[in-house]
This record gives sequence, C-alpha cells and structure tokens, in this order.
Amino acid sequence: MSGRPEHQAPPEIFYGEDEARKYSRNTRMMEIQLTMSERAVELLCLPENQPCHLIDLGCGSGLSGETLTEQGHIWTGVDISSAMLGVAKEREVEGDLLLGDLGQGLPFRAGAFDGAISISALQWLCNADQRSHNPAKRLYIFFSSLYSCLSRGSRAIFQFYPENSSQVELITSQAMKAGFTGGLVVDYPNSTKAKKFFLCLMTGGQQPLPAALGVDSREDAPNHVAFSQKRDRVKQLRSGKAPKKSRDWILEKKERRRRQGKETRDDSKFTGRKRPSHVW
Repeated sequence: MSGRPEHQAPPEIFYGEDEARKYSRNTRMMEIQLTMSERAVELLCLPENQPCHLIDLGCGSGLSGETLTEQGHIWTGVDISSAMLGVAKEREVEGDLLLGDLGQGLPFRAGAFDGAISISALQWLCNADQRSHNPAKRLYIFFSSLYSCLSRGSRAIFQFYPENSSQVELITSQAMKAGFTGGLVVDYPNSTKAKKFFLCLMTGGQQPLPAALGVDSREDAPNHVAFSQKRDRVKQLRSGKAPKKSRDWILEKKERRRRQGKETRDDSKFTGRKRPSHVW
C-alpha cells in the first residue's frame, strides 16, 4: 500500500480521533505546520498592518489558523474531518469553523474573503473516494466557488504534496478553467527534506510570482512554473507582443540565451519557419 495518506482512506476516515490528536501533541508536526502556514501568509502579500478576513481550506485542528490570528487577521476554517474540528474547538481557536467537503464547493457569498490559505489539503481532492467522485469535476467546483468568494485582486496559496506532474496539471488546469491565474513556487528545490510546493493563485489577472526560498536569484527561473489563460494570449496579440512560437518570439528567446552565455544556433531565414506537414 502507498505511504501517502490520501491512498489509505478518505480524509474524514484517515483523520479520525487518534490521528487528529497528533496535531495537538506532536511537537515536530506542529512546528512544520506553523512554518508552512507562515510561508503561505507571506505569499499572500497582504497589506501591512491591516486586518483581513481569510479562509483556511482544510483547516484541520486550527494550527494554521493560529498563525492567522497571531498576525491580526480574522479567519474562517473549513474541514471535512469532524475529529480534526473537534480538536480545534478543544484548543479554543478564534476562527469560525465549518464542517464541509471542499469538493462540493464553498457556501460563502461573493467577495467574502481577502485571501485563502491551505496547508497539505489540496492533493486529497485528486482522489476518487466514492464511485460518484470525479476529481476533475470536484476540483473545478471547488476552484469556481473559491474564485467567487474571494475579493478581486486577492490570492489563494496552497501548500501541497503533488504525487506527480500529471496531478499538478490536473489541478492547475481546473484552477485556470475557474478563472485563476498564477503558478507554482517551489521553495528549496534542491533539498529532499525542505522542498515545498506552493500553488499561488491570483484573481486579478496575471502577476509576477513571488520569489522562491533557497534559490540563487540568478537561477530561480526553473522554480517558477507559471500558467496563463487563452485570454492572456489574446491580450498579448492585441498589445503587439510577439505570440509564443512566432519568429519574433524565437529570436528574442535566442538572444536571451546568448546573453546568458548559452550555446545558441545562428539566426537564418529558416528561423521560426513552420515546417510542412507530411502524411505517410
């Protein structure tokens, strides 16, 4: 059996009474959760000295919510495990708590929140725990409802553990379909233990991704995986920018490689020319 928790049982079963207690007793687990929560809040880029109303998706026992409280924010937490929420109530967290399945959507009014964070929860939506579950549809329903209840210009930050590149593609494609822009920020990409994936989603159009931690500023490009929507490509065309794969785009890319000292083929009249297709 896989060692990944989401392959062992549905979240409402896996996070039963015994597992939930670990999040209030295991010091190392608590420290890791708090560190990731602080990083998620940092990536939200919230206004300084201004309390915000945030939503904690998969809030569990309220550890991440405590980080929000410490930084002066008001928060609402949603989780599918009643046992985890029970521990959160025992710990007397200050946020409002809601029992709910993220895959069924969020029941909040439009523009209710100034941002969202989620720690170690997103990968659970990629599983089909019931016959009626379709991961792609559940992700779309979730992201669509999240997009609706966030104020325009706000962000949603998901720390998660992707199983493979296909899972990342599944998640990002449904987020784009729902209206988000953004991409992945990978902290400490060269470390086996410290490496962390953060999906940064934005509601105000395409924006620069935050810098990754543990990366030389000259080498951080591979650690930012951005995605854009078709409408962004249309805007590029309208603004006069060279569309991707065009001759001008290729020439600009080759010039950047030369400036970086990388080996690059010389330009010619064939650069960027489409090759004729052949049918055999």
